[in-house]
Amino acid sequence: MSASGETQRGNSKANDVRLSNIVAAKSVADAIRTSLGPRGMDKMIQRGDGEVLITNDGATILSELQVFHPTAQMLVQLSKSQDIEAGDGTTGICVIAGALLQACSELLSKGIHPTMIAEAFKLSAKKAEQILTSVAKPIDLADREGVLDAVNTCLSSKVVHHHSDVLAPISVDAVLSVIDPLTATNVDLNDVKIVKQVGGTMDDTELVKGLVLERSAKGGGGGPIKVPNAKVALIQFCLSAPKTDMENNVVVSDYAAMDRILREERKYILNQCKKIKKWGCNVLLIQKSILRDAYNDLSLHFLAKLDIMVVTDIERNDVDFICRTLNIQPIAHIDHFSPDKMGMAG
Repeated sequence: MSASGETQRGNSKANDVRLSNIVAAKSVADAIRTSLGPRGMDKMIQRGDGEVLITNDGATILSELQVFHPTAQMLVQLSKSQDIEAGDGTTGICVIAGALLQACSELLSKGIHPTMIAEAFKLSAKKAEQILTSVAKPIDLADREGVLDAVNTCLSSKVVHHHSDVLAPISVDAVLSVIDPLTATNVDLNDVKIVKQVGGTMDDTELVKGLVLERSAKGGGGGPIKVPNAKVALIQFCLSAPKTDMENNVVVSDYAAMDRILREERKYILNQCKKIKKWGCNVLLIQKSILRDAYNDLSLHFLAKLDIMVVTDIERNDVDFICRTLNIQPIAHIDHFSPDKMGMAG
């Protein structure tokens, strides 16, 4: 009796673990089930910082959830993988997984061994792949209208589906402009940048085949705001007077010494600006700095006098995209300035 009792407890515990995993995964699938398809409902999500997000995209919803159960986390990762690989179907793939798990729980309740169910799923996956391959239609990327129809289908279930006539052509043209339609099998979406600006409507969205910076040129001090045949450089050093370490202070009690410090600062910044001009640079991009001022009014004044257009506060995350787009290299020190690190823009 004791042996059978122990065996019974062991089976019961294993069944409880399986049931717990199935329930956890199904709860994630049920959370986004109602947002599936063109008639799916949008979800309103409040983030920790108070920002409110409205979406019906499965990957977006699941990425905002704080999921701790390992099996439920697998469904979140499944949705992310689908988003990276295909860019669509993130909700449907989780709903299908939840439905399959529901079928599993019914089979388990009938006493079918989990190994048999797993083997059956493997056979079903192979058969499903054959069926999908047989009915699939290959898309020719050179056929813009065919690609446009596929994108319109994807947008039909999104919040912005009312503006698909504007967004779909922009999306297709953006992707086709960064790949070779004849040979490409995938696209690196890091080559396409989305710049958001406050104000305007969805109809104001446009595609720019080039580089769009979030900030405009610094026009103060009479500097140029438009430069033809630009020679562009991206610097990561600061065009301002050097400072001491955070723990140190410089105390100046003499007016003559203070005047001498100001003259040296002016001379130091002017020399930097002259070196930049010497290499023929007429458009300067300055990366944002957190240690000290990346620029000051004096450096902007000198650059304006030298007819150099200045765009400031370039984010570190944007440096790689700017360098790839303009075919330039970031310059970390004034002594590293050279023509081969600069790029041309028409």
